[in-house]
Amino acid sequence: MLLRQSLLIVSGVVALGLAISGCAAPAPTAAGGESFNDPFEDTNRSIFSFNQVVDRNVLLPAAKTYRTIIIPPMRQAFHDFMQNLNAPVVFANDVVQGQFGLAGQTFGRMAINTTMGFGGMFDFATQFGIPYHANDFGITLATWGFDEGPYLVMPVLGPSNPRDAVGMIADGFADPGDQVASAYHRMWASVVRAMVSGIDERSRNIESLEDIEHTSLDFYATIRSLYRQRRAAQIRHEQENLPNPSPLGGLTPASTPSIATAPQLHQVSAK
Repeated sequence: MLLRQSLLIVSGVVALGLAISGCAAPAPTAAGGESFNDPFEDTNRSIFSFNQVVDRNVLLPAAKTYRTIIIPPMRQAFHDFMQNLNAPVVFANDVVQGQFGLAGQTFGRMAINTTMGFGGMFDFATQFGIPYHANDFGITLATWGFDEGPYLVMPVLGPSNPRDAVGMIADGFADPGDQVASAYHRMWASVVRAMVSGIDERSRNIESLEDIEHTSLDFYATIRSLYRQRRAAQIRHEQENLPNPSPLGGLTPASTPSIATAPQLHQVSAK
């Protein structure tokens, strides 16, 4: 939570500055009439460029090294363990959204994977027909009718909007793992968890994002479209096979369990 809070404080200052400087700016609209709700596009593009530098020089090399030195079964075990640690947050959001069927699935996954799966290192629940689903407080706010607000690109964290930023903060404070680490003054555990989650998520999206970047006429616009499609699918509680477009995937709302199928590029091409 310490890492998330620090990054979000910086990002919040940026978002506030954008809101003050551009509160009267209209949202750009595509030629076909589709609004991307991106009134701060110039600033967002600058932050996006900064994030790309961070990704190319820090996160991507770390993700490639992680792939090289950690064998696939161990990477999957780390991924499943991190996913299980986040299950209480998913469960809480399932409940407050009134998604009691999904809440039952999440609780069942926690019980099975924590016991039979040695603390979540093995995802036996999926093998038993109880698949993972993503949920977070940003999705909860959406189901409660809160508007997403303008599209934002946050330093390091990547694509977001005010609703998802608030949701991420709330999830951070509600996360039992972070609360235990804070209570015992072991904040390094939260930092390590965030770093491993981010590197794991990035390693799962290397080829997908590289393909999209190489085939996009406007990588920024494509990522913006990808983010909005991905979040819309998550809000509808649909299974989506779109890669996580954020530089630090493990800190973004509702990280996907895996990217088993890369998206067709025409589905996420710039509009």
